[in-house]
Amino acid sequence: MSKKLFYPLFLLLIPLIGMTVSDEINWSPFDFIVMGFLLILLSIGINFVRNRFKGLKDRVLYIGILVIIFMLIWAELAVGIFGTPFAGS
Repeated sequence: MSKKLFYPLFLLLIPLIGMTVSDEINWSPFDFIVMGFLLILLSIGINFVRNRFKGLKDRVLYIGILVIIFMLIWAELAVGIFGTPFAGS
């Protein structure tokens, strides 16, 4: 497994820095773990698609689907757009 898969975890520095600057961002350690897990899964999925599919159209389609699923899960956990029991609101 490549170390490049873990590069998206650097995105977690944004809320970490935001928590030190503002009181409006309030993440618990569990929030960082869940988001880190989602980012790792997304990076593994993108890496799988890049290695598995050779056509540009296929890659764009499947990576786009992965990103949309990631964003829907993220939005549900953040604000509860679907009203599921695991929503953050």
